[in-house]
Amino acid sequence: MEVYERELLPELVKWLDRREILAIKGPRQSGKTTLLEMLSSVLEHRIGAENIIFLTFEDLEVREKFVTSPKEFIASFITEGRFYFLLDEFHYVSDGGQKLKLLYDTLKNVKFVITGSSSLELRAETAAYLTGRMFSFDLLPFSFYEFLNARDKRFARIYKERNTMVRNLLYGHDFMMNGALFVDDLLKFLDEFINYGGYPEVIKSKSEEERRIVLKNIVNTYIDKDIVNLMKISDALKFKRVLTSLASICGNILSYQDICLNTSTYYKEVVRIMDILQQTYVIDLIRPYHRNQVTELRKNPKVYFVDSGLRNYLINNFSALDIRVDKGALAENFVLDRLKYLVGDNGIVHFWRTTAKAEVDFVIEMPDYLIPVEVKFKPFANAKVPKGLISFIRTYSPAIAVVVTKNFVGEKRIGETKVKFIPIVYF
Repeated sequence: MEVYERELLPELVKWLDRREILAIKGPRQSGKTTLLEMLSSVLEHRIGAENIIFLTFEDLEVREKFVTSPKEFIASFITEGRFYFLLDEFHYVSDGGQKLKLLYDTLKNVKFVITGSSSLELRAETAAYLTGRMFSFDLLPFSFYEFLNARDKRFARIYKERNTMVRNLLYGHDFMMNGALFVDDLLKFLDEFINYGGYPEVIKSKSEEERRIVLKNIVNTYIDKDIVNLMKISDALKFKRVLTSLASICGNILSYQDICLNTSTYYKEVVRIMDILQQTYVIDLIRPYHRNQVTELRKNPKVYFVDSGLRNYLINNFSALDIRVDKGALAENFVLDRLKYLVGDNGIVHFWRTTAKAEVDFVIEMPDYLIPVEVKFKPFANAKVPKGLISFIRTYSPAIAVVVTKNFVGEKRIGETKVKFIPIVYF
């Protein structure tokens, strides 16, 4: 079985010696079980296999014994020394948070690591009981680096070096990027990544037909298992219509009225479905940035997808990126995902639009400064700054602004602002 490196693994290993429960959340089939197995291998090298217990709660017998008497069931595995319990698919356990709190408070030399497909389940049902006792981590489909690492480790190293420069720039450290020697090579990889997304089983697939079948299975399994069963959605067909309608407007400002009209759905239903789609890692909503309450929009968000392959399946379009009418939206979707990863919990990503319709795709709001980011997935002949970005610069005078290009590298000053032109494949 092929096992691919995940960037989250070293972060989890870092917290293994602490008492807190580690919760790995993420969409179905994002690789949580495999990551748990990788964590088990790390622990085996440290302490041997005897004190590592791997349980899956998809197993009805295991789940029933745990639910009936959690303390007695877990204690039956414990002898001497520190024990690590890796509990997969924990969202299937009824009143799981309450049971885990009991175990955490009474079994002192035990470490729990849990996984769950539904953020709603782990946050609402489990996290309420485990305040101060649990660290949460999101495992999403493969990032572009993880994808490259699976495809070609040489280009993964090249990408990582340049991506680190971009990360440093977002944290206020300038750099000089020399030319675009590897951009065209990386763009070929990006085309596949944006088209089919980063789900592990998709990346393992050997043909386009196989990738599409895998994506179909992910969508159907997600709707049947997570949505209809866990979230108690009574009308799966209506849910699918809303989901497909959102896929068609990816990268645009959301109009609830249009969604309601196009899907014959009430406003409250749409709002609930949107919330479920966010909490189960399907869509991502970003809010408008506003400091001037008179001239800047303060209402509806823009909608993006966590995995572009899943979005492309919903609209049945896997054409090459260069010939797609929605290539700009897909490029934005990719950049948003990378920006959110690069700034982490240190910043918030917004978009900017004024009542006069000046726009910037993204505004990174850091504690002490702003960085506007405009995505232009097209060839550049020179360092021409888009009008919306100029408008933002004149309003807020940021130290750094960024234009994400297809393959152009450059730099230009507008007043006190340094505008960096950076190829999309370095994000």
